[in-house]
Amino acid sequence: VKLHSMATQILVVDDDVELRDLLRDYLARQGIEVSVLHDAGSLERRLERERPDLIVLDLMMPGVDGLTALRKLRASGDDIPVIMLTARADDVDRIVGLELGADDYLGKPFNPRELLARVQAVLRRRRTLPSAAAPEQREPFSFGRFTLDFQSRTLHLEDKPLTLSGSEFALLKIFVNHPMRTLTRERLLELLHGPEYDGTDRGIDVQVWRLRRILETDPSTPRFIQTVRGRGYVFVPDGEQHAPAH
Repeated sequence: VKLHSMATQILVVDDDVELRDLLRDYLARQGIEVSVLHDAGSLERRLERERPDLIVLDLMMPGVDGLTALRKLRASGDDIPVIMLTARADDVDRIVGLELGADDYLGKPFNPRELLARVQAVLRRRRTLPSAAAPEQREPFSFGRFTLDFQSRTLHLEDKPLTLSGSEFALLKIFVNHPMRTLTRERLLELLHGPEYDGTDRGIDVQVWRLRRILETDPSTPRFIQTVRGRGYVFVPDGEQHAPAH
């Protein structure tokens, strides 16, 4: 008997019966348990009863669409990993989905093997994040109007506490520990996940982009997390243009 807790469990939310069956069959052969929902309206009720490791969520569905469901999920503080599917290979949808807190994104039609690779990458990113078990005995670090508190793992904008996910905190801590140093995507992934991490995905860009949404007055012209073109990113605590911005 396979231990129920050992297998990866995925919930596929899609109104396309053929696609649901295809994914269920393919993923089951890879040892992944798949349950399905044909619309997003009952997603929250389902999550009260069962907690999958990851949700594959279709963007376009009758009734409650995927973006609305994702918005509600994240607004309630639920950090469960979500991969969005969309029939429209439209950048606007992708950006809106990532902005609302999707972990990754896949345009239809796609090969189930590609979805499996994305699922594994997202779960690996989540699993290798440092745990909050041991708070750090460090003085809070201030930059601009922000203060990062290592013990409570919180970020304040002056007196206002800001919500940071575990991955956002981990990434910001890396930048704070390496001020004014250009960090390549590979180095950032290594610092986040350890040297044996073999992911080559551009997920780090998504995480940087989310952090900029929190820190920057104008995320398109960032002051604190600046882009070093062709190399990576640099954290500039005083927000001045020391680094080549492009």
